[in-house]
Amino acid sequence: MTEQHAQLVVIGGGPGGYAAAFLAADLGMEVALVEPEANPGGTCLYRGCIPSKALLHVARLINESREAEAWGVTFAKPSIDLDKLRAWKTQVVGQLTGGLGQLVKQRKVRHIRAKAAFKNGASLVLTDEKGTQSTLDFDHAIIATGSRPVSVPGFEADGDRIWYSRQALDLPDVPKRLLVVGGGYIGLELGSVYAALGSAVTVAEMMPSLLPGVDRDLVRILSKQLGQGFKDIFLQTRATKPKVQKNGIKITFDHEKKDSSTGLFDRILVAVGRRPVSDGLGLENTAVQIDDHGFIRTDDRRKTAEARIYAIGDVAGEPMLAHKASYEARIAVEVIAGKNVRYEPAAIPAVVFTDPEIAWAGLTDAEAKAQGVTVQVTRFPWAASGRAATLGRSEGLTKLVIEPESERLLGVGIVGPGAGEMIAEAVVAIEMGANVTDLSLSIHPHPTLSETVKEAAEIFHGTATHIYRPKKKK
Repeated sequence: MTEQHAQLVVIGGGPGGYAAAFLAADLGMEVALVEPEANPGGTCLYRGCIPSKALLHVARLINESREAEAWGVTFAKPSIDLDKLRAWKTQVVGQLTGGLGQLVKQRKVRHIRAKAAFKNGASLVLTDEKGTQSTLDFDHAIIATGSRPVSVPGFEADGDRIWYSRQALDLPDVPKRLLVVGGGYIGLELGSVYAALGSAVTVAEMMPSLLPGVDRDLVRILSKQLGQGFKDIFLQTRATKPKVQKNGIKITFDHEKKDSSTGLFDRILVAVGRRPVSDGLGLENTAVQIDDHGFIRTDDRRKTAEARIYAIGDVAGEPMLAHKASYEARIAVEVIAGKNVRYEPAAIPAVVFTDPEIAWAGLTDAEAKAQGVTVQVTRFPWAASGRAATLGRSEGLTKLVIEPESERLLGVGIVGPGAGEMIAEAVVAIEMGANVTDLSLSIHPHPTLSETVKEAAEIFHGTATHIYRPKKKK
């Protein structure tokens, strides 16, 4: 067994892992990146964020072609060439991961294509695709192994009838009848793709609402829109007893508030969440601690209970978001480099890339209530937005959560097309400690959807141009 050494070894090549490896190399460290794929990218680039957004863009184009009929512009019914669509998605993934491969070489990061397991708190056992093993001693290690889909007993992926996100993103076909088990962001995004491509999509969600945990004001608008594109949305419902038949898969729906029913589908997409990849890493040979949910415990410097080992990204706790992993990568590497930094973000943005999009950052009014924080909420409906009207998309909403005495902005929620781009302004405002006067006095371009942030701020003072609120009589 050959032996190697690295000043820093990063385990996992996703947005957290490669960001950590690249920054460490930029700071002059000798870095090894352990990742089985030919190029970095991780689940996000290969099997998650990037391929799904490529397909969602296509879905949006299809939907817009249909919406245009209301404006007097009629297109022929879209003809879907799955092979070409699949090739385009693959090209996007290949371009981005290939670019990362070039950056690995340019930064002189040692890319080791293998799987890693800790031998102890200062050494790894590496196993390559041929089964050949070697050891790698390190001064510091960053675990960035990400997450995997939660598997549901009885609904194991079979490569044909039952899919998880990976199989769905491969676009094997467009089923006539698709059941999505789970009303979270993955299920709704991929359900939207297949609905646009021609599938009759049914969603079954156990909770009383889609996107559990997300601001109800935002979800309410999205649910209404999805209800027009999906065949059925069943809430407080469990999908059970899958039975493969010649004509499809028979499913029993156990509804909480009504009798059970059945449905017949060609494919089932299981999307009930993700779990951290903390198993199989040999962590039992170290002092690293894991909580009841499988997340690696870290402090505010991303350090584990093992002095040399850090953890970032999905494996280190919620929220399981690529940009959060990249941010944590910077914290961990700078701590290793001797800088006095802490992980203390005031706002971590989240985006659901459905149509309309949902985006939020900071505190929600529901969270404020649970924490006993007094807030004032303003809501600007996009029905009063000139730009939304020109897009034919007046269903949106921009919502601000404000600390009334200081007028400080605590949180922002947006639902509507482009919400994922608009939320960046909110993140900067929250991180900089801006108040609603700062927002209302900042000139926003007209006509744009970003103006809705300004007008939502003006509502706080009762002076929004496009919303009339009569003063209350004393």
